[in-house]
Amino acid sequence: MYSITLKRPPWRALASALCLALAANGACAFDFADVAQRAKVLSQSAYEKPATNLPKTIKNLNYDQYRDIRFDTEKSLWHSAKLPFEVAFFHQGLFYDHPVKINEIVANKASQVKFDPASFNYGKNEIDKKQLQELGFAGFRIHYPLNAEKYKDEVMVFLGASYFRALGKAQLYGMSARGLAVDTGLNTGEEFPQFSEFWLERPQPGDKELTIYALLNSARLTGAYRFVLKPGAETAVDVKAQLYLRGPVTTLGIAPLTSMFFFGENQRAEVDDYRPEVHDSDGLSVHTGADEWIWRPLVNPKRLLVTSFALDGPRGFGLMQRDRAYANYQDLEARYEKRPSVWIEPKGKWGKGRVELVQLPTPDETNDNAVAYWVPEAAPKPGQPYDFEYRMLWQKDGETQPPLARVTQTRRGHGYTRKVDDSVALIVEFEGQALKKLPADAKLEGVVTVDANGKLLETNTYRNEATGGWRMAVRMHRNDLAKAVELRGFLRNGDDTLSETWSYILPPN
Repeated sequence: MYSITLKRPPWRALASALCLALAANGACAFDFADVAQRAKVLSQSAYEKPATNLPKTIKNLNYDQYRDIRFDTEKSLWHSAKLPFEVAFFHQGLFYDHPVKINEIVANKASQVKFDPASFNYGKNEIDKKQLQELGFAGFRIHYPLNAEKYKDEVMVFLGASYFRALGKAQLYGMSARGLAVDTGLNTGEEFPQFSEFWLERPQPGDKELTIYALLNSARLTGAYRFVLKPGAETAVDVKAQLYLRGPVTTLGIAPLTSMFFFGENQRAEVDDYRPEVHDSDGLSVHTGADEWIWRPLVNPKRLLVTSFALDGPRGFGLMQRDRAYANYQDLEARYEKRPSVWIEPKGKWGKGRVELVQLPTPDETNDNAVAYWVPEAAPKPGQPYDFEYRMLWQKDGETQPPLARVTQTRRGHGYTRKVDDSVALIVEFEGQALKKLPADAKLEGVVTVDANGKLLETNTYRNEATGGWRMAVRMHRNDLAKAVELRGFLRNGDDTLSETWSYILPPN
């Protein structure tokens, strides 16, 4: 991670500010520098909470009534021009109670996309459209022929605070990403920055990528963002950002990912549910600067659980959905096996910091309860520009994996035992080509360590003839049930490490 101070001559700063002011009227060129300048200027003034302009007829709509408002896709941006990308818009209402300004860039010049209530079908709602003329949009979604040449699928959406989601081929929406996470999991409360304005660059015929600029604003910071969307089998989103802090931030979360884990093979359901597993992601994968691969299975804790991995120069991290078998979910509607994994690849030198994982309890599958992001060790100073870039990969088939054997399952519980005790048993399954190539008489060792709150009782490692992989069976005792215990393990053959590191947190009871 690095910070750059842009030194511009006074005349150039003045010209940039003038150009920014004229850009909305299409009077001059527009690019990332203009958004960055706007973020800088905005950071130098006191924060103003976004104003709401919703009339009561919209404000009082319930969930089902709001969902009855639908955008007319025939009026999508660029639809009549038959360009490869199209943009549809979301109406304000429900949780989305303030307008987001949206602009179009044509020939390097920006102009506002005007809200028109005639572009929406209000269903059974009795709405006086005269009250909505100046309402504004809540967000937008991008369409592109991802799965078939003649049909434009929804591939990316920006809606609510700084949240956005994307899809690759044959995927269904699952986890979300955010522009930034601020003080997530702290007792002082989380701050949710908002994308207050967007600029969409008009594509050319035959274009296979789309550029979006965004202005971020919140009580303690502002930011300029550029997203380059590249739909495909794994959809890539290249992100460039420049932040300006108004005041100190305790935890600055870069490239945040937000997902849901209700229950899975490592944690049985506490409700009467026919489904074996329910989750959008089943683990956090981390590739360290030292070339170690770490896998931390997700849990649904009974209270807030915050853990992290201190790193120098991370090579990547992501919340992953490794389990792709329908039989392990049995949900014909949700189809969790089709939810994307999202992998973050830093660009440039991010330096020292930590990948932090925040997990919260959830009583059902409607709440996202897992958040992962990068926290730089050296926090940016207020007033100084702070730059970072990364690539996001929205994956399903062929997702990012360690070159060594990887963890495919973590199961908790004892099998047949003659004596009942208070020990904890964990079964860890490893698979990979390197394991399948081992000779029949190979003798692998499961190397397991437990922190000070636990005592390792036994470890057994043996071949899994059903999968061609290897199983590591661990039994341990937890000293204090009110405290978490951390375990780490990997497979070794002599001096050779054959697997990624399994890093498991057993949350407090």
